[in-house]
Amino acid sequence: MRNPVLVEGAGDGAAVGERLLVLWRRIRTPMVVPLLWALMYACAFMSVMLFVERVYMAIVIVLVKLLRIKRYTKYKLDSMRQEMEAESSHPMVLVQIPMFNEKEVYRLSIGAACAMSWPSNKMIVQVLDDSTDPVIKEMVEYECQSWASKGVNVEYEFRNSRSGYKAGALREGLEKSYAKDCDFVAIFDADFQPDPDYLWRTIPFLLTNPELALVQARWKFVNADECLLTRLQEMSLDYHFSVEQEVGSSTYSFFGFNGTAGVWRMQALVDAGGWKDRTTVEDMDLAVRASLRGWKFVFVGDLAVKNELPSTFKAYRFQQHRWSCGPANLFRKMLKEILCCKRVSAWKKFHVIYDFFFVRKIVAHFVTFFFYCVIIPACVLLPDVHLPKFIAVYIPSATTVLNAICTPRSFHLIIFWILFENVMAMHRAKATIIGLLEANRVYEWIVTAKLGNASRNKNSSRSHRRSRCRIVERIHLMEVLMGLFLLYCTIYDIMFGRDLFYVYLFAQSMAFFVVGFGYVGVYVSN
Repeated sequence: MRNPVLVEGAGDGAAVGERLLVLWRRIRTPMVVPLLWALMYACAFMSVMLFVERVYMAIVIVLVKLLRIKRYTKYKLDSMRQEMEAESSHPMVLVQIPMFNEKEVYRLSIGAACAMSWPSNKMIVQVLDDSTDPVIKEMVEYECQSWASKGVNVEYEFRNSRSGYKAGALREGLEKSYAKDCDFVAIFDADFQPDPDYLWRTIPFLLTNPELALVQARWKFVNADECLLTRLQEMSLDYHFSVEQEVGSSTYSFFGFNGTAGVWRMQALVDAGGWKDRTTVEDMDLAVRASLRGWKFVFVGDLAVKNELPSTFKAYRFQQHRWSCGPANLFRKMLKEILCCKRVSAWKKFHVIYDFFFVRKIVAHFVTFFFYCVIIPACVLLPDVHLPKFIAVYIPSATTVLNAICTPRSFHLIIFWILFENVMAMHRAKATIIGLLEANRVYEWIVTAKLGNASRNKNSSRSHRRSRCRIVERIHLMEVLMGLFLLYCTIYDIMFGRDLFYVYLFAQSMAFFVVGFGYVGVYVSN
């Protein structure tokens, strides 16, 4: 005999499902389909914007390379170097190394900075330690004392408060009495290891051109081959340095300061208003303000500084949140200031607002996630909205090739790179929205964890593998949910679709699952 309560519950459930189905049929054609058409056209337009910007930069970089007109090659530095050596007229240089609980890498950065070839009486290495771990603090302080005993001018500065985070540490470091006598300031994050001749290859640029405020070197990744996560990061960052920074330097004498591996003219830094902690991208903030004051920058593409890529997904995710949220928030705060600035040309204003901020920092994240992970799957579920293949396939393919071609050794990983970038676009788009709206987490600053040599140690690797049993720590719910959504769209397209979108949708759903269950990068247990 059937339970009447169960029968009644089943009947109510069927009735609710029937009502929802009726409601869906009523709103589908007059409301949902037009909305999806509008969103599809908006995303298609943004995709074209991104493609045009990539083509423009490709044309510029090809001309720069063919005509050999890289800006940093125009300066004649040999005579300046010889003059400095002959007359011993070396300028005073401050080297700042901000750090926070950098147990794995502090020796590398301090050692590399202290070993730079520059007169000891003309260089001050300033270690700005915000560490909250007393053991690490003692280790860093001892390392500074060790180098000081060898004759290197090292100043160890410790703060009890992390006020302003990195910007606050750099600002307070410049307020020291000995820093006021310096002409230039070089900045290195805790995992960066400059070569001994770094200052000899950067300072002469500033001495030969009084309008120059910043000399930026590119990054060289010591752990690019550690895992697939670091290889994919290398592909993205190689494009940034080889194309974006080079084009900005060669055409507008402007690009975003990378926050490290650069040398600033002290006068320009002060003229721009110094370090501000109003966003989580204090480096970009300073660069934009200095550019609006008329200062110029140069990117030295053949000078690389060794550093470490985040090899854990957790560290990489936090880094990307900061790198996506910060620029969007800065754009919100500086748009009016850029428009009202009278010291730069209208063309440069357009470049900063449209190319530098809007297309690269906002549109790129939105179109990558919403178009390829939301709109295309939605069009599969609603065949009333026809998606043109040149928008869905050809333009994205061309844009991807233009990005990935800068790392020839990893070109065979291009499919993995596309799928992973689409996954990360979810976090970047979310962070961009937070930055534009100044919502919760807009000022979140989590230092990117570095593993140093430990991650390449065999014993450490074994411990990473053993810790994989704690599966709960590895699960990322948002990625898993997106994977389920895309997998549903895949099955629907196989059953009812007329195209081959299910091939892409299945691959993308698997990428979300791989990341969602923590099988990307090196894993370190909490």
